[in-house]
Amino acid sequence: MSRRKEVIYSDIRGDLSLNPATDDVLLVTNEEAIRTSIINLLNTDKYERVMKPNLGSNIRALLFENADVQTAYNLRELIYETIETFEPRCQLIDVIVEDDQDRNAYNLYITFTLINKSEPQLLEFALERVR
Repeated sequence: MSRRKEVIYSDIRGDLSLNPATDDVLLVTNEEAIRTSIINLLNTDKYERVMKPNLGSNIRALLFENADVQTAYNLRELIYETIETFEPRCQLIDVIVEDDQDRNAYNLYITFTLINKSEPQLLEFALERVR
């Protein structure tokens, strides 16, 4: 007896890859769809999307501030606000922002659960300045 993974959420992959057998666009599902969405939201500035000017976070502006406790706190608050506003498919548990001065970056650890599931998921990525 085969068990298929239940698909709750799905999004189109960012690279628009095609399934070689069907020529359909490949999808990301469930936790991976939420992870991709959160990363896209955090990397999008407000007024960057044509028909949705309020979508995004504007956290890139904070990357050029002094790396201190206040900047890390402001980043954390913007991340919370962005995810809670624009990603209704997940429940945010915690956001940890660590300063990585050697790389001029912040390491983000975002813990969330899907609305219809109970096991927590961890999203880790680095937020770096682009010159």
